[in-house]
Amino acid sequence: MVKHTRMNLETYLFNPPFASLPIEKIANEKLRHGLRFASSVLTAGLAVATGGGKNAKEDDTFVVLSTWVPYLFVNPSDPICSEYVGYFEHREKMESMGAGKIGRLATKHSIGSIVRGKDCEAGHLIPCAYLSINLSPSQSFKEAHGIHQWWRQDLQFQYKLFQYN
Repeated sequence: MVKHTRMNLETYLFNPPFASLPIEKIANEKLRHGLRFASSVLTAGLAVATGGGKNAKEDDTFVVLSTWVPYLFVNPSDPICSEYVGYFEHREKMESMGAGKIGRLATKHSIGSIVRGKDCEAGHLIPCAYLSINLSPSQSFKEAHGIHQWWRQDLQFQYKLFQYN
């Protein structure tokens, strides 16, 4: 809807699915970063090789969506949505390492969407978000993915705005 009407609808997404392997669940931070870096280089390389690395066009979905900033509520203990944490933090790390150009190109594509063809978009890749991360411990998957966790009075969370530029 945002893409076609160019209207930014205020959006709150609780535990939204992220279509990717849950790299965030890997305990070793260096291994997580290495996997994400290698994936970014591979994705950016495939995007360039298939013609997806051209400059942004006015109708580029990712560029159009970059003015929309949904509120995402995620729990790192939930394998369905936890990868949003790594996805947004990795973009910042790529910028700080001097690999921002690779990171910006890779973040607009997924290997799956590249393989499926140029008319297939990576719908789970969101340019910007207000990310609220539940830091309260979860005893089970059901608790980590449930909506009720966000109504707890003793909720501990971290909040951060991530923007695509």
